[in-house]
Amino acid sequence: MTKHEQILQFIRSLEVGNKISVRHIAKELHVSEGTAYRAIKDAENQGMVSTIERVGTIRIEKKQKENIEKLTYAEVVNIVEGTVLGGRNGLYKTLNKFVIGAMKAEAMMRYVEAGNLLIVGNRDKVHHMALEAGSAVLVTGGFDTAEETKQLADRLNLPVISTSYDTFTVATMINRAIYDQLIKKEIIAVEDILIPLEKTDHLTLHHTVEKYQNLNNQTGHSRYPVIDENGKLQGIVTAKDIMGTSPFTDIEKVMTKQPITVTRQTSVASAAHMMVWEGIEMLPVITSSKQLLGIISRQDVLKALQMIQRQPHVGDTIEDLVTRHLEDVSDSRTTLYKLEVTPQMTNHLGTISYGVITTIVTEASSRVLRKYKKGDLVVENMTVFFMKPVQIDAKIEIRPRVLEVGRKFGKVDVELYHNEQIVGKAMLMAQLLDR
Repeated sequence: MTKHEQILQFIRSLEVGNKISVRHIAKELHVSEGTAYRAIKDAENQGMVSTIERVGTIRIEKKQKENIEKLTYAEVVNIVEGTVLGGRNGLYKTLNKFVIGAMKAEAMMRYVEAGNLLIVGNRDKVHHMALEAGSAVLVTGGFDTAEETKQLADRLNLPVISTSYDTFTVATMINRAIYDQLIKKEIIAVEDILIPLEKTDHLTLHHTVEKYQNLNNQTGHSRYPVIDENGKLQGIVTAKDIMGTSPFTDIEKVMTKQPITVTRQTSVASAAHMMVWEGIEMLPVITSSKQLLGIISRQDVLKALQMIQRQPHVGDTIEDLVTRHLEDVSDSRTTLYKLEVTPQMTNHLGTISYGVITTIVTEASSRVLRKYKKGDLVVENMTVFFMKPVQIDAKIEIRPRVLEVGRKFGKVDVELYHNEQIVGKAMLMAQLLDR
């Protein structure tokens, strides 16, 4: 086990809420401060720790996918650029809901429960009452709180946070953060579909081609990752690599070194693009220190992509917005879509944004190509020409025309019209994924 992995294992063993510092880990595990810093950053990326300005780094509980939309108090501090006045040891806790205090103290307390976050101004009595009810407090307007309130917060491990923003701005910022989390919840990552190492057939550097042949006969697979004695990925061996070699040849001599890999955080969409582009059936999943975690297959990736399409999205992206508003008015002779430009689709000048244009072109092309072949597409190349600006509330027509379609690729020409005048034109080439 490397020093990096030892530090990560040490962090995992710490209780939730424990404070972590580079200096402490370097001293405890006899490593350099640079090594400790890199490992802590890796732990932060994996969701095991959270770093807060003027507080430090604390061990937090890793969020499960189904619970991602719930924020911790530590995340709230970072969202509102806040200062922790008291209750630092409770920053790792998750809040159930937030309550805006805009009424008399007694009436307010009817809505405040344990696990809440009360957003309120400089009202010391209310701060104290909220803590006693089991709720954390977010003080807006940059105000402080009473010393006894800070002491109570420390005793109860309930954070009291101060921010310079006003109540409305804070509520908007937190709402936006939750909304962003809901969108992320729907994005399937490699870690959601990977086949773990204990269920992965693999070879080691000490194996020979004979071992590959035995595995191939047992499983029917043709690709296997190759690891060393420490579990680190060293290469990939395929049927093509062993062709014409002796059964007693070492795997190390025939394997493909430095193979294409993904991490747990890689999105399934990115993995699908790699597989199509490189023409490979399997990808090893590794850590930042090349430790093999498992593999993903092309079949698993395609199943996941199909499942995403059937999932209802809670938080709408621009793509969801365009897809929902794109109306099919095609007839037997022509393919035609209509779309009204909403405020969310425009840039600061009030005209349709480039990002929305590319989304429209991709969606229209995808729909027209599905008439020839069922499946998904991965955009290889897109060229967009703007003829005229399209303003807010304008109704545009999208006319896609398939120029060429094959077994693995498609080429589409898309024209955009407003009031019978051409306002934009695009050419799209895409790889087609079988379902």
